[in-house]
Amino acid sequence: MKHSKDHAPPFPTDVDIGFHDGPLGRMRSRSVGRARPDTPEVVVVQGMSVADYLMPGLGALGAWTRAHLVELPGFAGSGEPPHELDVPEFGQCVADWIRAQCLEPVILAGHSSGTQVAARAAVGHPAVAGVVLAGPTVDPSARGLLRILIRWRLNGRYEPPGLSELHIPEWKRAGARRLLHLVLVHLADPLEEQVRQLRVPSLVIHGEQDRISTEAWARQLAKMGPGGGYVEVPGAHSFPWLDSESWSAPVRRLAIDAGRPR
Repeated sequence: MKHSKDHAPPFPTDVDIGFHDGPLGRMRSRSVGRARPDTPEVVVVQGMSVADYLMPGLGALGAWTRAHLVELPGFAGSGEPPHELDVPEFGQCVADWIRAQCLEPVILAGHSSGTQVAARAAVGHPAVAGVVLAGPTVDPSARGLLRILIRWRLNGRYEPPGLSELHIPEWKRAGARRLLHLVLVHLADPLEEQVRQLRVPSLVIHGEQDRISTEAWARQLAKMGPGGGYVEVPGAHSFPWLDSESWSAPVRRLAIDAGRPR
């Protein structure tokens, strides 16, 4: 689904920026909206080295709750880690951030490689009431460096023009060596193993034209977690960028259900 640069979505304007110094590095967060009774706040985990593209989607979430975009050490606006981190350590960073903010309950939502980090952070975390896996990675059929690069190139044909240009400053900040390390540690981390350990409802959101993950695997993943749901939305892998409502509505349904008294 091709889009014109003229239709790039607006970023939210009333954004609170915070920093948290954790044991594995400083993390920047950007927050919008306001907390509401009986509705969990939403914590969004950035994708692979990039975060800005999720700001329009964060703004949509902020229309009905307080929503936070957390950035991992070494990427986007966060500080340097003490060493190159792997996926379990990124998960520890997010879990520590949630504890430090005293947020409870929360819906923890990851997009792309952020799904792997979110799942790691959610397992056994008392504050997490639900997990969203949006554009989950890495599909078992693509767990190889060459295979995932081919999938990424194929998916790029369906992404809106201008998205790669948005990513360039964040890619430059990360650098080629760190980007390669990031890809390799995510290829070595099977998301399904963490999903099977979840004890809270999960929701898988898959883009109709996503060429990085397949519909079959996304549906299979949805069946692995307790009360797992599946939603298919328009767009390719980066669907929250131009169609923020497509993920906001199902995340809201999950949050409202999680916020009901048990």
